[in-house]
Amino acid sequence: MLFKLTGSSCSGKTTLAYAAASRIRQIVVHDFDELGVPEDADLHWRHRMTEMWVRRALEYQDCGIDCSPGSRPWAKSSQCPPLHCWDGIAVCLVDVADEVRRVRLAERDPGRWDAPAVDAFLGWAAWHRKHALDPRHRPDVVIDKSWPEMAWHRWIGWHAGDPRWRTQLLDTTDQLVTKSVDQVERWITEQRDAHQAGQLALRRGWAS
Repeated sequence: MLFKLTGSSCSGKTTLAYAAASRIRQIVVHDFDELGVPEDADLHWRHRMTEMWVRRALEYQDCGIDCSPGSRPWAKSSQCPPLHCWDGIAVCLVDVADEVRRVRLAERDPGRWDAPAVDAFLGWAAWHRKHALDPRHRPDVVIDKSWPEMAWHRWIGWHAGDPRWRTQLLDTTDQLVTKSVDQVERWITEQRDAHQAGQLALRRGWAS
């Protein structure tokens, strides 16, 4: 299976992904930027890298290993040409209150982000929340000026309530990390069980 933990910076998704994976067998985690980010990285570069990670994740699937690659939004990842080859996909939005995100950004990268940059992170978080509930919310944010190879038609006609768009919501605000890790571990286990029972909406053939 492919497990997508998405969200704006400082929600805790990377920490939770690695912590939960350390408790669970047959799953591997990769950070989207672990290979480095060029100074001139643009939307095309990020879309190409998303596809690269999806293809690498498919190599794990061939070995019977689940994968959580990077943190790109499901709207982006779902359009990568090879994603239809996955036999099961589950998505979780990891979120946090805006004021907590501000504090975390300041503590993680002191002096790096000016006010407009912080506002951009908060705006990205707001888009995630609304788009996770309804794929019709501002699709232009991920589609405009995108890599031509992206297959946006896979979800562009979906609507709120479509089981294929179901996203688990996890708010880490004022919550101990250990409790959040417990929730991610439980979510992964539940999604694996649903997959085994044939109840997962995003199972092989979902893009047909």
